[in-house]
Amino acid sequence: MKDLGKLSHFLGLELKYEKEALILHQQKYSVDLLVRFGMLDCKPINTPMDTTVKLSIDRGKELEDPTMYRQIVGSLIYLTLTRPDIAFEVGVLSRYMQKPRKPHLDAIRRVLRYVKATLGFGVRFNRGEKLELKGFCDADYAGDLDTRRSTTGYVFMLGQAAVTWCSKRQPTVSLSTTEAEYRAAAMAAQEIVWLKLVLGELKQQADMKVTLYCDNLSSIQLAENPMFHARSKHIEVHYHFIREKVLGGEIDLKYIDTDHQVADMFTKSLPSVKIQGFCEAMNMSRKGVNIEEEY
Repeated sequence: MKDLGKLSHFLGLELKYEKEALILHQQKYSVDLLVRFGMLDCKPINTPMDTTVKLSIDRGKELEDPTMYRQIVGSLIYLTLTRPDIAFEVGVLSRYMQKPRKPHLDAIRRVLRYVKATLGFGVRFNRGEKLELKGFCDADYAGDLDTRRSTTGYVFMLGQAAVTWCSKRQPTVSLSTTEAEYRAAAMAAQEIVWLKLVLGELKQQADMKVTLYCDNLSSIQLAENPMFHARSKHIEVHYHFIREKVLGGEIDLKYIDTDHQVADMFTKSLPSVKIQGFCEAMNMSRKGVNIEEEY
């Protein structure tokens, strides 16, 4: 074996070391991505998706050659390793890989314009923080116009930095907002179990009670109150997994106002003010990363 020193680059991932923090980012990968698809000189924009645009599988002219669209989506999927702020948009646009249309191509180019505006963004891990695990979960009820399925979103922070996140369309149609939110909480509960196992393997404290924030009171009551079961029999049995964790004291399911629900950015497109606030909440940073200095 050979000691190559501190890790700085690995498969497009970059680490920048500071005195009190470490920043994980993909700036060079982002620049190469913009160069590859001719978007390096594009006009930057402060949101990855227009909040008024509703994409559908059959609206707009079908692309004659979908190759470039598929390549952009595939490249952006890898970029979401350090960019949770584009996870929802990339997840939505990946649904149209088979037969992309002109509106989909316009939308993916807008994401590239946002990447241009946020070059160097990455997750900042501060030294000496208390390793407290907490999470946020949310759902966008019937947000997919083609299937009317809801979108699950969650993010978990260890200390002040985001360590894992997800934006995924639910496998079945939910019949109510409560059901959609309950399914999202159940997925987040499974992630909690996995994260605690990982912490245990790393010889860290793994028996702590994890706080999970949800902005739907009905789903919280459904998880905490067994008497609600008679009105929720249509929900698959395995989604009651979270109820066992809540009643067993492993998860503390708490209410949070929608304006402070970080997972909201994993379920829908948001205005720039909210995106900026949620990025700060996840300890995303571009401090100390300068494109002119490094590339």
